[in-house]
Amino acid sequence: MAKQTPGATPAIAALTKAGVPFTLHPYEHDPRAEAYGEEAAAALGVAPERLFKTLIALVDGRLVCGVVPVAGHLDLKALAAAVGGKRAAMAEPAAAARATGYVVGGISPLGQRSRLPVVLDGSAAGFDTVFVSAGRRGLQVELGPADLVSAAAAVLAPIAAH
Repeated sequence: MAKQTPGATPAIAALTKAGVPFTLHPYEHDPRAEAYGEEAAAALGVAPERLFKTLIALVDGRLVCGVVPVAGHLDLKALAAAVGGKRAAMAEPAAAARATGYVVGGISPLGQRSRLPVVLDGSAAGFDTVFVSAGRRGLQVELGPADLVSAAAAVLAPIAAH
């Protein structure tokens, strides 16, 4: 049986297949942590504005992926508008896990089981590189925002509230 490496997630496989340059950043995940993004930012010494959390919402009945800085919150109205919808609400954690194939706290905008529409907050464009989950708790991937948009087939829109 092959030994699983830190890069053996669907997100990392998707980046590798796309030929996107990236850097993996593992850290020791505390199972008691409730704020996964804040935990990752603190563990890696990264500004919370540069580390993005992946949130799954229901927009007019369909699942959509919003990616916003850990330092902010997802503006559901703005997310709905970004995908041409009217009404948005956070998805149930179990539905998010089923659709993406990832556990809550490790959901990545990359390599999802069901290809959900992805909206990345426009603030990402202000950084040379950003961090997103690599597909499991305790592992972040650093990459250029344009590469993230390309690899996730994402759109940039102002969807974060502070």
